[in-house]
This record gives sequence, structure tokens and C-alpha cells, in this order.
Amino acid sequence: MNSYRATPENLAAPPIPAFEYRGALVTQRQEILAAFERVLDSGCLILGPEVRAFEQAFAQFVGAAHATGVSSGTDALIIALRALEIGPGAEVITVANGPVPTIAAIRAVGATPRFVDIDAHTLQMSPQLAAQAINAQTRCILPVHLYGYPANINALLELCQQHRLVLIEDCAQAHGTYVAANHVSRHVGTFGAIGCFSFYPTKNLGAFGDAGMCVTDDPQLAERLRELACYGFRGDRVAHREGLNCRLDELQAAALNVRLKYLPAALARRQAIAQRYRDGLASDWRPLPPTAPGDTAAWHQFVVRVADRVALIQYLAAQGIDVGIHYASPVHIMPAYQFLGYEPGSLPSTEQACQQGLSLPIYPELTDSQVDRVVAALDYLDKSTSGFQIARP
Repeated sequence: MNSYRATPENLAAPPIPAFEYRGALVTQRQEILAAFERVLDSGCLILGPEVRAFEQAFAQFVGAAHATGVSSGTDALIIALRALEIGPGAEVITVANGPVPTIAAIRAVGATPRFVDIDAHTLQMSPQLAAQAINAQTRCILPVHLYGYPANINALLELCQQHRLVLIEDCAQAHGTYVAANHVSRHVGTFGAIGCFSFYPTKNLGAFGDAGMCVTDDPQLAERLRELACYGFRGDRVAHREGLNCRLDELQAAALNVRLKYLPAALARRQAIAQRYRDGLASDWRPLPPTAPGDTAAWHQFVVRVADRVALIQYLAAQGIDVGIHYASPVHIMPAYQFLGYEPGSLPSTEQACQQGLSLPIYPELTDSQVDRVVAALDYLDKSTSGFQIARP
């Protein structure tokens, strides 16, 4: 790739960060501060009315009967696995092109992740390869709705029903992702036995620290999840089962209660930004494909694929444009998980996606002019004679 320099115009323009939460505080700050003051003045900092209110509101948002607030998305996965009695000796089918926490949760309960390759175009779990991976030890299929794009959850649910497996959905990046089922649009997380969400600050619905949620329609599972999140207590400080301390705290719940009100508008803005990218970018940049009819992606990330990612990052940085990589290394070849026995090349589509994926800025406060700057920078490369290669999956 040739050497590129920033133009005087771009050097003078404000930089475009890959992520920025402070823009939302322009409209939300006073409500959030008032909510914090309400908690501080209440005398109740743990398991109080703010947590209960947020659990009810979030359950209603996704269309689930029950919700249990926890301290992180990772803890949501851990107690979901424990609630379904998945532990040592059990295998959990999942993917390796997502974040480490999914795998860390599986290992935390003593189960073994069994990785399957992804669909090269959607970058989501391949139901066909998941079916081939099922064996006598398989207890669970755990897809990740990566980037806010829906996995083929109907096919995976059918697979679980056929083989009497449990389905847990990792929805950490999928607040606002919907899938058509029986001519009805349903929020992800409501197809499996339990849906697990993260409210890490970068998420579509972000806290000001760590927080998470489990949702389910099963009242017995809901009771079990609540017990597991608080030492096995049933409101009596008696451990009825071996539990953990992974409760959602009142301050984070209070902030999330405020921010949830703004989520529909924020999701609509993400949709508009994603469409602006799609309309402006040359087709060769190959973002994730359009969703199936009736499905809706939440566009937590807008990912394109490029052969020379390092050079592109350097070029965009010179134009004042910051980007992200989600995720640079597939989990199955990370040092911590080499004991599982997966070799480089064993999951080719997964490895290619991790080598080539680049996340363009996408958050509600991003302006149309900023989106157009990103498009113009990529459009120049596409039309130039630089020899720059766009990746083709």
C-alpha cells in the first residue's frame, strides 16, 4: 500500500473516535445524577427498588417474563450455565470469533467449549457445523449474536429441540436485535432457555461500569437464577443452593433505568448510520449482509473486511478517524485455551474473520457529516490505484 498523508482539511477537522459515551450525557446527565442522588439518599444500595424496576422494564423491553440483574455479562452466562446444571463433563458448542468472556464463563463452570466454524458471510455460528459437532457429551449450544447481528437462532433452536439440548443465547451485543419467528418479530434472548445480556459501557445499552442481565420465560429458572446470583439465598440469608455474589447494584440499575428510556431512539440512529454506510460504501467493502426478512440487526458494530488491516488503520488515523477491531485473535488459538487442542487453520472462516474484520465508528451521537467523512476516506481508497486490497470472504 502506498503512503498516505492527512489533508489539511482533515487535520483541521475534529477527530472521529471509534466510541464515545459522553455525547449522550448532553441529554441524560441531569436525569442520571438525579437517579444517583435518589439511591444515595434512599439508604438502600443493594437489591432495592432500582434493581427491581430495571429488571421489570428490561424484561418488558425484550418481551421476557422474568429478568435477573447481575454484576456483568460474564456472570450472566455463568449463572445461566449453572442454573441449567451444565458443568464438568459437559460440552458447550460455541464460536471462537467473539469475545473471551463467553469462553471464560463456560470454563468457570467446569464445562468444555466445543468450537464450530462460522458462516463466512454473516460471521455467526453455522447451524450445519453445529449439527456435525453434537456428540454424547454435548449439553448446550451457546451462540453469540455478534455485532448485534442475529445468529440463525431458529435453526439452532430446532437443532436443540431435535437433540434435547439446552439453548443459551449470548446477547451481550444485541440489545435491539429481533428475529422473525412464526410471522412475529421476537427479541433475541427469548428463544433459548436463558438469554444473557451485558451492560458494559460500550454496549448499545451501557452502564457506567459492569452490569448484566439474564432473561427467561421459565419461572422456576428465574427463581434459580436469582438464588445463584446471591449466595443461594431466598430472601432469608439461608443458602438453599451453592450460589455466588454477582448482584446488580442499585447505582448501576438507576442509571440503566434512565438510559433504557433513550434506547429506542439510539437504536433508530444506529440503523440510520448503518444504512448511510451501506448507501455510501462501494459493495466491495463487504459489510455484514442484509438481515433475513423480518429480522433486525441492532448494529452494535459495523464491520467491514480488509486484507491489509494495519495499513488501513494507519491511513484512517492520518485522516483523524479511529476504528476498532472486534476481535483481533480467535479464542481457540489464544495461549490460555491451547489445551483444548485446536490448531491454527482448524476454523478457517473464524480465523479469516479475525484477521480481516474492522469496526467503523457507529454510535448514536455520530453525525451524518462524520459518517460521510469515513465513507469518503474509504471511497478514495476504493477508487485509487494504490494497490490496496479489499478482503473478499
